[in-house]
Amino acid sequence: MKRILVPVDFSIQSENALKTAAYYGRTFDYEIVAVHMLELSTAMMNNSNTTKETVLYLKLAENKFNEFLDKDYLKDVKVTPILKHYKVFTELNTLYNEEKIDLVMMGSKGATGFKEFLIGSNAQKVIRHSNVPVLVIKDEPLDHGFKKAIFACDFTDDSIGPYKRIKEFCDFIGLQTKMIYVNTPGKSFLSSAEMRNTVKNFFDKANNNSDHLEDVSYISDYTIEAGITNYAKSYDADIIIMTTHGRSSFSQIFDHSITEDVVNHVNIPVISFKILPKSERK
Repeated sequence: MKRILVPVDFSIQSENALKTAAYYGRTFDYEIVAVHMLELSTAMMNNSNTTKETVLYLKLAENKFNEFLDKDYLKDVKVTPILKHYKVFTELNTLYNEEKIDLVMMGSKGATGFKEFLIGSNAQKVIRHSNVPVLVIKDEPLDHGFKKAIFACDFTDDSIGPYKRIKEFCDFIGLQTKMIYVNTPGKSFLSSAEMRNTVKNFFDKANNNSDHLEDVSYISDYTIEAGITNYAKSYDADIIIMTTHGRSSFSQIFDHSITEDVVNHVNIPVISFKILPKSERK
């Protein structure tokens, strides 16, 4: 059985993710691992004088968590609730490994402007550190599943591994997927022939049939983010699929993540797949 981890903070956004996860739990036999991250100070955890207060806080949190999970749409789905004292999102990777998580599904209302520059969104932080795919649900739950997706790919060698994992995921859930290449002005600009040659070489290296060349749409826009979001609207996509290197927050200042920008700004779900370092690739 595959396992979906859903971070729960009792917000409407986390409930949207939970409802979406419930659909996939029923339809594809996924188990939901719901995790609530407690915000207990180190002093409270380590000070023996506050033991009773800590126990009471934990009990209240547990009761609230159980009440939140007592929903009709979860009745026929296997749900495992977990309370963790995590303070930073990098620690979630430990939980992914311990619980053998296949997919993270979380809600988000995004971030813009000064807030985005300084701290970003929680979804952005999870994407940056997660070694498993992260599906971000926005304004509405997708409790009827996804039908149409666009996969924005740069068709470089780094994207071959994620492409294979994405194809397996889409085939498993029956997701109709359209791959797109976004061509922008500047040093990365390619002619039509160069784009098609890049895509053909990609499929050849990925051991896939070059007939898939005809399944790729070539988009021209001023930025990659604009190309992705504009095509998603015209294609009436339910979800956007992207890859990410998961750069650190410091490096984001100098070389920001397009995936995180899209997650923060669009109003439809986005799923990201990590590009693994060369040392971790099979």
